[in-house]
Amino acid sequence: QAKYLAQIILVGAQVVGRAFMRALRQELAASRAAADARGRSERPQSAAASRITGISLQEAQQILNVSNLNPEEIQKNYDHLFKVNDKSVGGSFYLQSKVVRAKERLDEELRIQAKDEKEKGQKAET
Repeated sequence: QAKYLAQIILVGAQVVGRAFMRALRQELAASRAAADARGRSERPQSAAASRITGISLQEAQQILNVSNLNPEEIQKNYDHLFKVNDKSVGGSFYLQSKVVRAKERLDEELRIQAKDEKEKGQKAET
């Protein structure tokens, strides 16, 4: 009887292990597909900036609650969110760091857009 119990446990562990590995493979494939799609939807420089900062443009816009890349609005929202999340007033250092990363990402996107506009202007002149 112990032999049958050991066989049942062994077979059960194998089934669970296979299901776990299958789910893991599916999750990795879905993650790669999402990353590829995200990379294709953004311009190459913008996608590189997302990878470097670890935050996408859309996520940065959501964190700072901005719909367009208006430097004044970004700065205003950044200042407010940075202050309310200051640890000395009971805020969260984690949230404050997310606000800083979002601002860095949006500043990088503004820099990329300015560079693109400058290059378009130079091409138009020639």
